[in-house]
Amino acid sequence: MAIVHAVVLALALVALVFLPCAVALFICADGVAARIRRRVREHRDSRALHRLDRTFSEQSISLAELDEHQPSIQQIAADLRRLDRQRFGVATRSKVWHAAVLLAYDDRLRLASRCLGVCEHLETLEGVDLEIERVRVEGELEAAGLTLRPAAPRHQDH
Repeated sequence: MAIVHAVVLALALVALVFLPCAVALFICADGVAARIRRRVREHRDSRALHRLDRTFSEQSISLAELDEHQPSIQQIAADLRRLDRQRFGVATRSKVWHAAVLLAYDDRLRLASRCLGVCEHLETLEGVDLEIERVRVEGELEAAGLTLRPAAPRHQDH
């Protein structure tokens, strides 16, 4: 009987010692998982960039040819207005759809910035910093004369 009590006491002490470790591991698991996902994404992106670089080095493509296929600033502005409506409308229904719309919107913001000579850092930022940069770039583009959102209709009092 004393052996059973000793084993139970030993197991209780082991549980008491490892319980805080298990709780800490559970709490930190999200951060660890996020870091692993980010590293996998970075590795996948670097492999894709390496393949793209190898493809471009094997083929001779001139920059003039690439510029011919760039949409006009009017088309970019129309795309930005459409994507802006979508990111606050239909894109709120699905996280995947929302992420796709934001990627397309940021891509068009970069194109418009390049066309109008506005400095942007949308590719290098994440999270709240990306949101702030997006708002800053929108302001710079509007200051440069690009209309991103139609004017709100005025209601007349009767």
